[in-house]
Amino acid sequence: MAAKEYPKLKLDRSMALFTEAKELCPGGVMGIRRPYNFVEGEYPIFIDRGYGGHIIDVDGNDYVDMLCAYGPVILGYNEPEINDAVKRQMDEKGFCFSLVQKVQNDLERRITEIVPCAEQVVLVKTGSDATSLAVRIARGYTDKKYILRCGYHGWHDWCVENHGGVPEEVSSLTIEFEYGDLEELEDKLKEHRGEVACIIITPVSHPNAKPVLAPPPGYLEGVRELADRYGVVLIFDEVRTGFRVAMGGAQERYGVTPDLATFGKARGNGYPISLVAGKREFMQVLEKKVFVSSTYFPNSLEMVAALKCLEILEREKVQDALWQRGTVFLERLRTIVAESGVPATVSGIPPMPFITFDKAEGDAEKEYRQRREYFYTQTIRRGLFVQPYHHWYIAYRHTPQDLEFALGAIAEALELTAEEFPSAKGR
Repeated sequence: MAAKEYPKLKLDRSMALFTEAKELCPGGVMGIRRPYNFVEGEYPIFIDRGYGGHIIDVDGNDYVDMLCAYGPVILGYNEPEINDAVKRQMDEKGFCFSLVQKVQNDLERRITEIVPCAEQVVLVKTGSDATSLAVRIARGYTDKKYILRCGYHGWHDWCVENHGGVPEEVSSLTIEFEYGDLEELEDKLKEHRGEVACIIITPVSHPNAKPVLAPPPGYLEGVRELADRYGVVLIFDEVRTGFRVAMGGAQERYGVTPDLATFGKARGNGYPISLVAGKREFMQVLEKKVFVSSTYFPNSLEMVAALKCLEILEREKVQDALWQRGTVFLERLRTIVAESGVPATVSGIPPMPFITFDKAEGDAEKEYRQRREYFYTQTIRRGLFVQPYHHWYIAYRHTPQDLEFALGAIAEALELTAEEFPSAKGR
């Protein structure tokens, strides 16, 4: 049976709340959650609740969610074991004090047992906290100023992609290089020889709106060798890959150990916690030379959640399940895209699949953008919550039925896209 157009979702309540929000907050909501990062007018803006691998918006629409809160939800929404552990801590011991609680040691010890580079650990709250702290450690250790960067690393001055509000004197100290190109990286190390503090790289490449790439054979080893040869600190930004591609992160799966690494997102299944882990030699600068502090970094609820999340990940062998399900999902996805004839690329690693739309040479009308918007309009109307510019995730609570539903929605959306844009078929 041929795929058919679905009607636009009822989003009245979401839109009313957004109108209200814009009076209260600049833009209504912040950053990547703004409507222009989806398909404006087609996606909900306010969520009411989540369960398993699903979310329900304020208008009552239920979606299979493969964005997973942009990555923190590795298990599922509203996990009882984690919530119960957090409630016990809240009710029996409290969580915010002038000093730290023992659970800090417990969690940091577990990280040192799991993560290859982790001889010492500092717990913070967000991915941007962690990457910024790692860079500060590197600068403190080397007394050098330049940062060589590949990938997205957050919103702080040294790495934010929109330079509004950032002095040029600050942004010019961060130099970008292309993932997979060792020659370019070495050229930039040579150009700034003796002035580079660190290389910071996402070990799995996940640029905005572009294919997700696993490291080419020998690439991470080459980056490690260049860091050693030029005497710079190597940082792996594992905010997305940590505890998702393996318990010890991408460094464990791909067998290359950095000097420092940052972890977040899947660390607490939605509770705000991240960390910097690293070799003692580098981490020691935090004792006196480099300062880090926050009123809320020592709060224990997130640490309790992270410990329980670790327990579940290990007990259930979650990463094995994600790779098994994701491998099948990616294979099916490639077949569906190939059979559709739509010029699109399937990329990613099993826990992090993605579809991007190909730009044809001479596409002055930017038809690939129109195809992309139309495709994501069709998927959201069918109840699949994925994002046009950000790769997707598979969560542990996504059932076989959820994943089958997702593939069905994608197949129908691609069929309709091919009909809507027949000039693109077979390019």
